[in-house]
Amino acid sequence: MTLVAAGTARVGALDVAVDLTVADEIVAVLGPNGAGKTTLLRTLAGLHPLDTGRITLDGTVLDDPAAGVFVRPAHRSVGMVFQDHVLFPFLDARENVAFGLRSRGVGRREARRRADDWLARVGLADCATARPDALSGGQTQRVALARALASEPRLLCLDEPLAALDAQARVEIRRALRRHLAAAGARVLVTHDPVDAAVLADRVVILEAGRVIQTGTMDEIALRPRSTYVADLVGCNHYRGVAADGRVTLAGGATLVVADRTVTGVVHVSVHPRSVGLHREAPGGSSRNHFAGTVTDVDGLGDRVRVRIEGAVPIVAEITAAASTELGLAPGHGVVASVKATEITVYPA
Repeated sequence: MTLVAAGTARVGALDVAVDLTVADEIVAVLGPNGAGKTTLLRTLAGLHPLDTGRITLDGTVLDDPAAGVFVRPAHRSVGMVFQDHVLFPFLDARENVAFGLRSRGVGRREARRRADDWLARVGLADCATARPDALSGGQTQRVALARALASEPRLLCLDEPLAALDAQARVEIRRALRRHLAAAGARVLVTHDPVDAAVLADRVVILEAGRVIQTGTMDEIALRPRSTYVADLVGCNHYRGVAADGRVTLAGGATLVVADRTVTGVVHVSVHPRSVGLHREAPGGSSRNHFAGTVTDVDGLGDRVRVRIEGAVPIVAEITAAASTELGLAPGHGVVASVKATEITVYPA
């Protein structure tokens, strides 16, 4: 199974660059609100046409405006699971799942048989005759997934499939979802949650302002974030600057001393919060980078604490709760952050 999509789709003032290749894998698309994630999915499903470019699925052209080719949604081998699940309220679970099969010409008896099989696979064999208003959010999500999978689409698109679930249901459904997606061919999942992406996806695509800015596994992206959004997503500090002779000069004029002297020019800089030390005053020793600032936020994370500091170099540190207590950290307090040069990752922009 191979999806190749390259082109543009305009929605209001936003031009979305549809730039995606998906083989037999699960690809998660992450990005801030308004980045164009849902538009990307709708374009793949045929719910929003391309303005330029082409979409092919296993070599079959689905959309090519220059050639006058546009395959309607009902005739694409594409399954779509919407964020709000969109079940027919007047049909029971069995008939909702059978609907897609019936619309593709499968006979009523066979469609119902296959619907029952899929309901059993998603753990809802006892809910076949229940209507959507009698189902929980998690059950509704599984019916929507069963409906999309029952027609055996070559491409499956899921738009925030776990967003409407509470925390407990989310963990349960996430686990089941990974199992059901494992043999579904090419799958594209839109989510805001990096945990969803890490658990469900083989590969991650970051979309910002309608453009793909980074792609890779979650570990690869976490190691070298290429924007503030990505850094916040994976919990790292991120800066841009100009590197020369083992120093990086940031936009505001502050300078970082780095161990890697081979990277020069415009660069990204990444610092993990656990690599940041906090002190009442500048320490001696091997930490060559000291930044005075003011604590703005102190957030507990079990036995650890994340501390946000504003100053010439805004930075987030993650320290033990005991260390935070010893320092008496609270919003408004002055503090000095330190980072060893060897703990700073520098890479070309």
